[in-house]
Order: sequence, then structure tokens, then C-alpha cells
Amino acid sequence: MPTLYIVGTPIGNLEDVTLRSLRILKEVDLIVCEDTRVTKKLLLRHDIKTPVESYHAQSTLKKTDKILALLGEGKNLALVSDAGTPTISDPGVKLVALVRERFGDEVSIVAIPGPSAVVAALSISGVPASEFLFLGFLPHKKGRQTLFGEIAKEERTVVFCESPHRLMKTLSSLAEHLSENRLVVVAKELTKIHEEVIRGTAKEVMAYLESNPDKVRGEFVIVVSGA
Repeated sequence: MPTLYIVGTPIGNLEDVTLRSLRILKEVDLIVCEDTRVTKKLLLRHDIKTPVESYHAQSTLKKTDKILALLGEGKNLALVSDAGTPTISDPGVKLVALVRERFGDEVSIVAIPGPSAVVAALSISGVPASEFLFLGFLPHKKGRQTLFGEIAKEERTVVFCESPHRLMKTLSSLAEHLSENRLVVVAKELTKIHEEVIRGTAKEVMAYLESNPDKVRGEFVIVVSGA
């Protein structure tokens, strides 16, 4: 039976990859990835010569049909994202849904667990994580302020990702909506050289970053304690 492997890859440090992931990436016929340039860095580091094919949010129907055709021919494929676990706030979810719709039980879909920025941030945040709500990337405009109001009322821990371009605006909105007893944790550049965790109220975190504007760079995961 042909298999589509959903393979978790490092979120920064290229050593954060499992032995099973490396074996699967070597054994499959093709690796489907967001950006071939990003994935090739990982493959080069671990001497993996498997061919790659790009698949992302803007991929054409022709590209999708090519991938589905390979599975139909009995090929084994691996799906990876640029970082972390595919399909989690990631366009790969569309491909997995299409494979299930097209082939049903004729193609096996197997998870090869690996890194997740969300879980990594929660693990070092010091915020309860027995229950949490993951929001992915927040909307840029429509519904954004309504969502902050909902976060303010949420009793569970809330986790979401943010870009450096919107980080300060997001912290300002959190400061406006959250009570002073809510803890905000900003996890920056996880597993990378400039990794940093900033904790405090939304106002305190915002003040720290205003005093250190050079730190408003990279990739961020924000954790907000429950109400």
C-alpha cells in the first residue's frame, strides 16, 4: 500500500530531528515540502538525497494532481513543512484531506511525530497546559479586535503565533483587553541562537520590547494564561 508520511522537522536547530524521521526521508520516493530551499538545508545536513517537490498555499491544481498521481502509482511520499509538524496551521492540511477524499483506505497516511513550536513554547512557559486553545496566526484585520475580547474571557491557556511586524500591535491589544493578573509569555526564536522567553503582563512585555527594539525580530509564539 502506498504511504504518505507526515514528517515533523526542526523548528530551528537542525539537530532536532528523530532517527525515524531521517530514515523515512531517505526511504521515500519523493519529499513534498513548502520551500525546497529550506528543506534542502536539512537534507544536506543529514546527507539525504531524496528528490523534493514544492507544495504550498499557492500551488496549482496541476501540482496537486501530480502528487496524487504518484500516490496512485504506488509511490511512497513524505510531507514536510518549512518548520515543525505539517498540517498544523500549515497548507499541507489541504493535501492530506485530498488524499483521504481521493483514495480512502487505499493510501496509508502515517504520522512521524516531531518538533512543534506550540508545544515547545508551552513546555517552557510556566503556564498550565493541561488544557489550551491554539489560534494559529491571528487574522490581520477582520475579526481581530473581537478575537482579543474572546481571549480576555478565555479560561484556558491561549497560544498563537505572531510575526515581528505585528508583534507590538498585538501586545498593545492584549494590554488593552487583559486584566493585570493575566500572564503573557513571548517565546522568541525557539531552538535558535537568539532564543529568548519574555514573561510578564502584556504591558510589561511591551515595555521591555520597546526598550529593546532589536529583539522584535524573528519568529514568535505567544502564550496567555487563562482568566
